Amino acid sequence: MSIRPVKRVVAATPHTEGAGVRLRRAFGFGNTTEFDPFLLFDDFRNDNPADYRAGFPWHPHRGIETITYVLAGNVEHGDSLGNRGNLGAGDVQWMTAGSGIMHQEMPQGDAQGRMHGFQLWANLPASLKMTAPRYQDITAADIPEAVDDDGTRVRVIVGDFWGKQGPVEGVAADPQYIDVSVPPGKRKRLQVDTTRHAFAYVFAGSGSFRDASDPRGVLTEATDGSDRVARDHDTGNRSLVLFDTGDEVVVQAGDEGVRFLLVSGKPLEEPVAWYGPIVMNTQDELRQAMSDLRAGTFIK
Repeated sequence: MSIRPVKRVVAATPHTEGAGVRLRRAFGFGNTTEFDPFLLFDDFRNDNPADYRAGFPWHPHRGIETITYVLAGNVEHGDSLGNRGNLGAGDVQWMTAGSGIMHQEMPQGDAQGRMHGFQLWANLPASLKMTAPRYQDITAADIPEAVDDDGTRVRVIVGDFWGKQGPVEGVAADPQYIDVSVPPGKRKRLQVDTTRHAFAYVFAGSGSFRDASDPRGVLTEATDGSDRVARDHDTGNRSLVLFDTGDEVVVQAGDEGVRFLLVSGKPLEEPVAWYGPIVMNTQDELRQAMSDLRAGTFIK
């Protein structure tokens, strides 16, 4: 087995999206080649309803899939095809925008005003850019959980892990998306297919994602875009860890344990033409999408 070295650690930075939702972005809207087939990852976590209630009003999507995972509060959603729903704590929505959809998402906090969730964008290959839109709404009760002897817990959202199969199916990137909780002080090895790009996003506790025998620091991206070498090796809240190649990830949990998302997918290695929530392969296809929006023919 070969351990995946840490290529880079990125601190999620503040952004404002939608009609004024304050969130943290770990990557997106730039060169995302190292994350291929993934395009963007946002952490929308807030205890102040004024910072998220305005939500994400009607907006178009084409050529991508959006994955929403809610931990606290709920998200009301609707689209131009008449679909309506409400994602609660622990629920997941995997939306395939395909040929085009108009969509809105409106976060609502829990009784204490807390809202917490994640949104990941996955690219669609050229052959499926114009496929029919579809939803997979998964309730928390339908997401299997695997528990290891040392108390490590894994919620399997997509893919197969420790004998559990995630409920989301038929996704073009053939990803693995799991929610991992490692108890304090425990060291864990987690297998990841060597052909996939992979990253971890820490959202509770802290841990080290390097082989304990490796004395080198890891390259860390500061919030100002500069690089520095981390010497403590610990990765804490709102940190994204991008891995190099290998077939397993090693994590050493800190004193409070660590909880993180581990996401991997097969790279598409296709050209990306990107304008907001519309992602195609060529500039001509982008121009056609914008023309469709203006002409009222975006929804096929």
